Amino acid sequence: MATSFYEVPLSAAPQAFSASINGTIYSLRFTYQNADQGGWVLDIADASGSAIVQGIPLVTGADLLAQYAYLGIGAGLMVTTDGDPDEVPTFANLGTTSHLYVAITT
Repeated sequence: MATSFYEVPLSAAPQAFSASINGTIYSLRFTYQNADQGGWVLDIADASGSAIVQGIPLVTGADLLAQYAYLGIGAGLMVTTDGDPDEVPTFANLGTTSHLYVAITT
């Protein structure tokens, strides 16, 4: 089995867009929670806008979708930061030095 990684193009601002992951169109929404222990969170919806999973924190060191394998998305999501792969993305560095990758195993 081989795993392919694709970077999700992000910027340091709240944003929403549609993306094809493993052949299925999803709506992705990224927001920043400016509170203690806050940070970037991801909401995933289907192509019609119906919520699939909400409030996934963009943390490093884990597959963000591992606990949602039962949903059948068929991919993983990983966050890393340049210079320190375990540093959580800040409001200002998302998409520049902090990156979100989709991992698809074939």
